[in-house]
Amino acid sequence: MGKELELTDQNFDAEVMSGDVPVLVDFWAPWCGPCQMMGPVIAELADEVADKAKVAKLNVDANGMTASKYGIMSIPSLKIFKGGKVVKEFTGVQAKEALKKGLEEFM
Repeated sequence: MGKELELTDQNFDAEVMSGDVPVLVDFWAPWCGPCQMMGPVIAELADEVADKAKVAKLNVDANGMTASKYGIMSIPSLKIFKGGKVVKEFTGVQAKEALKKGLEEFM
């Protein structure tokens, strides 16, 4: 099973904005079909990069403050954060390889 973090409005800054490893955040919602397709991909990726990066999920319905802060209009939306900044973005269903390659740029 994946080691992806569950993010909330409350823990987002502590988990994502501090630290020197890149963090991939999957902005998703339970009712979103494409988001459900990304679930296993995110879990696998979390396992594969566990020692070099963080992989996390944020439910946009339950955490609207953070979703709106980052201008999330369509989901799934995936953003890679490094040093407290968004350094790369993906929208829609993505291949695990594409996401992994994106993370590796910042490891």
